[in-house]
Amino acid sequence: MLLVLSEDHKEHLSFLPKVDSAVVGEFGRIALEFLRRGTSPKIYEGAARKLSVPVETVQHGVEGLMFLMTESSKHMISEVDFLDSVLVLGFGEELNQILLQLYLQHHAQIRSILSQLPSNLPAYHNLEWRLDVQLASRPLRQQVVPTMTMRLLLADGADGGRSSRVLQTDPSSLLHLISTLEAALAAMKTSHARRIFRNIK
Repeated sequence: MLLVLSEDHKEHLSFLPKVDSAVVGEFGRIALEFLRRGTSPKIYEGAARKLSVPVETVQHGVEGLMFLMTESSKHMISEVDFLDSVLVLGFGEELNQILLQLYLQHHAQIRSILSQLPSNLPAYHNLEWRLDVQLASRPLRQQVVPTMTMRLLLADGADGGRSSRVLQTDPSSLLHLISTLEAALAAMKTSHARRIFRNIK
């Protein structure tokens, strides 16, 4: 899977090639610290003074780096996909490798931090299913009509409650859905799909 970065994110990250590799590493450390404890304007101001740039430039650079790391960690993208994702930024090979090392060193820690953050989105909890088969009806004495009924149990965000969704389909539609999703996942891994994602603006 490749990340699709918006123009705003690309602009925020465009500051990174203008600083030393040590500064990029420091920005990565600050981004990780902000994930743990929240942002601190004083740190932005101190870094801006040292680099002789506006505070907003430092803030956008750190936030852009934080977004890149969190989204990459959230989707557990591979090394190849990470490098393909940052290729659209037009950075040099050295900076791309620094960003890759930051990601590889901290992605497990970032995933751990993200898992502890409260979320308003429902999450998968369990799936119950039942296969019903209608063997006869008044108009037709002999028939076979299978129906798959699924109950999707979801854990609601911060309040920890439970909700459920009931879905019903026939086996052939379910098999078609599965094969379509598997084909889509396989297509995402092809070099053709990577080229397309690389050129998406």
